[in-house]
Amino acid sequence: MTTAAQDSARDLPWEELTRAATEAMGRAYVPYSNFPVGAAALTEDGRIVSGCNVENASYGLTLCAECSLVSQLQMTGGGKLVAFSCVDGAGNTLMPCGRCRQLLYEFRAPGMLLLTVSGIKTMEEVLPDAFGPEHLTDNSAQ
Repeated sequence: MTTAAQDSARDLPWEELTRAATEAMGRAYVPYSNFPVGAAALTEDGRIVSGCNVENASYGLTLCAECSLVSQLQMTGGGKLVAFSCVDGAGNTLMPCGRCRQLLYEFRAPGMLLLTVSGIKTMEEVLPDAFGPEHLTDNSAQ
């Protein structure tokens, strides 16, 4: 992480994000795995959005906590995510799965930071060489 990112990380409300993630985790619907997950993120405009996992009897239709977080982001005005935290049922920090890393990448602000199992990391460290909306240009005119 760069020095600028380290300075930025110190100024972010990590404890508040973790509390919000823990509160969201308490609302998880997990009758099949019994593995509740909560996520919370800070937006560029200072809001905290959160989400929990919601399972389905058809396991493939289960929603990760990050999915419901992004839904809340959009439902409360949109924007970009600046910082992110995710916890399990015991309050331990979790890494987003690959699908959720891609989802977070789509809605990140430049320099987004994540609280991970190995410390605070940038989105680029968590998902290097990512494919995103900037790669989807109209090539039909060529």
